[in-house]
Parts: sequence; structure tokens; C-alpha cells
Amino acid sequence: MANEPLLTLDLPGIRKLKSGKVREVFDLGEHLLFVASDRISAFDCVMPNGIPRKGEVLTQISHFWFDQTASLVPNHRVGGTHSPLPAELQPFAQALAKRFMIVKKAQPLAIECIVRGYLSGSGWKEYKAKQTVCGVVLPASLKESSELPQPLFTPSTKAEQGHDENISFEQAAKIVGVDLATQARDLSLKIYTHAREHARRRGIIIADTKFEFGVYQGKLILIDEVLTPDSSRFWPADQYQPGKGQPSFDKQFVRDYLESLDWDKTPPAPALPPEVVAKTQAKYLDAYERLTGKAL
Repeated sequence: MANEPLLTLDLPGIRKLKSGKVREVFDLGEHLLFVASDRISAFDCVMPNGIPRKGEVLTQISHFWFDQTASLVPNHRVGGTHSPLPAELQPFAQALAKRFMIVKKAQPLAIECIVRGYLSGSGWKEYKAKQTVCGVVLPASLKESSELPQPLFTPSTKAEQGHDENISFEQAAKIVGVDLATQARDLSLKIYTHAREHARRRGIIIADTKFEFGVYQGKLILIDEVLTPDSSRFWPADQYQPGKGQPSFDKQFVRDYLESLDWDKTPPAPALPPEVVAKTQAKYLDAYERLTGKAL
């Protein structure tokens, strides 16, 4: 590989709040510093080796979409991708390059905001069993990967441990309140519709995606990462064929490799072989280049 993956990061003198599956979060006082590592997770396990430049791709795609959707919804960014680093972060400029975002301290909603435009994943499993997705009854004639009659807002819980659970809009409203749930639903559908039209022109189908919202100064804003290969299902439009699973730009390639192993999906996870790492990196970079029209 061209360079080594960034798996962990400490910034002496800057307080780290947490390390997530992918992201390192630091406290800058009034704001937070998000740094996307090159870690990759599958089946709720972090792989021991990462995908070089993956964190750059996730960060720069998020910056791209925040720019694209700024007129639709306010977001948590403080500055854009070319904004200078604050003085206290200048010593770490090389480590942070292309993979950092300085953000407002919002209070995240206690639900995941998922929009599905196509029938795949857990939605397809539920449809096969009940002809529904998250309780919404759908036509009987749909196949795996079919485009849905209209995009569906299908929220889920946020599980501290284990898997998130799909819930109805009514259940989401009980968790966060009717007003916030309604705003989150309407904004999720609006952003998804805007983004999928752009992506389709660039040769990518956004089959589904997960948004995060937070409350900042009494208003709902878009937070976290946005429409990346980690938070979305991206399919190449020129290979789209309903009736089966689709090739993708996301980490499905890694999942498919892991499914071929005799591994029980509990830690420790197996290391990814060099060819899987290389192909996965190529998929992430290809997604960025297609969406933005630029090389990273």
C-alpha cells in the first residue's frame, strides 16, 4: 500500500473524549475535533488492520455533502475542508491532514435516522417474511434491490451494546418527541432525495443511508458523517440489476470476505489480507472521485 493506515491517534495536550469504531473525538473547549481514523469495522468488530486513507475519504465526502446540503439544513461544522487549523492543533497538522473536522457541541438525538430508497439488507429480510419494511406495507411484486415506490424513513434505536433495532415512526416520536421526530423525518427525506439525484448523475445509486441529527441552541442540525460509504449503501448505477444483491462501494466487500471464513463474528476479528485491503481502499477512493468529480 502507498502508506500505512492511521489506526490510533493521540494529540498531546488535547483531551481525547472517546475512540469510536472509526473516529477519535477530542475536546477543544467550545468545539469538538473529529478525526477519522483508517479503522474498519464489520459485524460490530473492529478489524486489527485498517484501510489506508479511508479516514480521508470519509471526512472529505462528509465535507462535500455538508457543502451540498447547507441550503437544506444547518449542520455542525465550524469551517470547511480548507479552513486553517487553530493554533493549538498546528503541531499536528500532518497527522490531521484531510481527516479532521471541527464541529459544534450539539446534543445528539437518541434515534438513528435511516432512509431507504431500495430494498436491501434488513429491509429485504423483513419484506420476505412479512411484505413490510419497518412495519410499512409494500407492494407484493418487489425483488431484492428493487427501488421502492417512494423513499421510506425507517428510524432505529441507538444501542450502546449489540445491534440497533428498527422502530416505527410512532416509537421514535415517543423517544425524542413528536416535533423533533417529525423534523428529523422530513429533513432526512429531503436530504436523501437531493443527494440521490446528484449521486445518480455521477453513476452512483444511494440505496439507503443513515443520518444523525442533534439539537444546538434549540434547533435541529445535521451532525456526524453524511452520506459516506460507511453510513450508506452505494451501488454502481451501470451494474444495477434488481433481483439480487448489488456490488457496492462500501465495506460490503469486507463483509463478504469475512462471511467466507470460519469466524464466529466475535472479537478478536481476523486480519484482512493485503488484496482485500487494496480492493477496499480502491472502492472508497472511487466513491469519492465519482461523487465529487475530483481525485483525493
